[in-house]
Amino acid sequence: MSDVGSFLLIGSIAGVVTFVATHFVRALAPRFGWVYEPTNRTIHETALPDVGGIAMYAGFIIALGAASLLDAFSLQFESNSEPIGVIIGATIVFGTGLLDDIRNISPPAKVFGVVCGGVVLYWMGVAMFSFRLPFVDTVLLSNDLQLLVTVLWLLGMTQAINLIDGLDGLAAGVVGIGAFAFFLYSVEIADRGIIPPGNIGPLIAVITAGVCLGFLPHNFNPARIMMGDGGALLLGLLMAVSTSVVGGRADTIGSETIGSTYFFLAPIAIPLLILAVPIFDTAFAIVRRASSGASLASADKGHLHHRLLNLGHGHRRAVLILWAWTALLSGFVLYPTLTDQNPAYLPFGLVAIGILLFTLLHPSVVERRRLNGTPPGGIGRRTVSGEPDEADEPVRGV
Repeated sequence: MSDVGSFLLIGSIAGVVTFVATHFVRALAPRFGWVYEPTNRTIHETALPDVGGIAMYAGFIIALGAASLLDAFSLQFESNSEPIGVIIGATIVFGTGLLDDIRNISPPAKVFGVVCGGVVLYWMGVAMFSFRLPFVDTVLLSNDLQLLVTVLWLLGMTQAINLIDGLDGLAAGVVGIGAFAFFLYSVEIADRGIIPPGNIGPLIAVITAGVCLGFLPHNFNPARIMMGDGGALLLGLLMAVSTSVVGGRADTIGSETIGSTYFFLAPIAIPLLILAVPIFDTAFAIVRRASSGASLASADKGHLHHRLLNLGHGHRRAVLILWAWTALLSGFVLYPTLTDQNPAYLPFGLVAIGILLFTLLHPSVVERRRLNGTPPGGIGRRTVSGEPDEADEPVRGV
């Protein structure tokens, strides 16, 4: 397996390129009209470029190209069609999102573009071969099922990241934390021989983390640029690739050296925990819209970040709370892998309770509740004039 220093070098290249490229995108986007104009339904008072995904794509491509030139990653590139497949699939998916940012395409058209990207990934060998169900056994996938699972996994990941992209820095921060945690996890199990040494998962994960880190200084509140659908769908694809080629190819023989928690979670379930915040938000959105008879593609104000704003939290605090949940779940997953021990549940439980109490009992929440008389977790209020309160308004994805 390549040494961690080489991985961090590639991640740093992705971060630096993305950071620098974002400056150029911010300057050029208004000239082409690639901006999102403020409305009474957004938190921004000025027009912002919404094509930050261009800089993220540049960071990904250049970092992956740099990795191909290093001997440390020869196993990932020699006689391996997967890196080319990731590039082609990422280009299709990113291009679909960028087209929507620029010209607004229909939801079915976006789904079609993502499905095409998934088919390319499968065709080039970037697919799950098997997965282990908790308490059951390893399930081997036929060729037809590999295609189906690859496409569905990609659709799920891209949708999850796209839906949580609703506050400045939220998606980039959550994905950055999750991607770096998954990088540490996948490097460790590669060193233990649980995945092959040429697996591209750790490389894609560290590039994803680098891209997010490079974009965040421009995107954290107050944002100066949005990643747009192009950036969100790109991050979703990169996370889908890294998690599928690791979780879908892990050899569980000998994995008992990572503690019994490894068996309880299973490799394919670990990325679901690391990215539990966007995945839960997506699942809740599907149930919420289906139960109300609304289209699954329709926008609403029931996402986790909207609920935090409606509780009384400020923009930055709402983002930091969701970052904290992602970091906590990532730490819970990493602990048994890196220490060979089951996690000490009490400390993790106490931290979770602390985050929950901070979320529900922060002075701003108590004050909001006192002013409008809603119980903890209540959704917004109406002003005396009958107009929606500012916190009721949905936030444009950034």
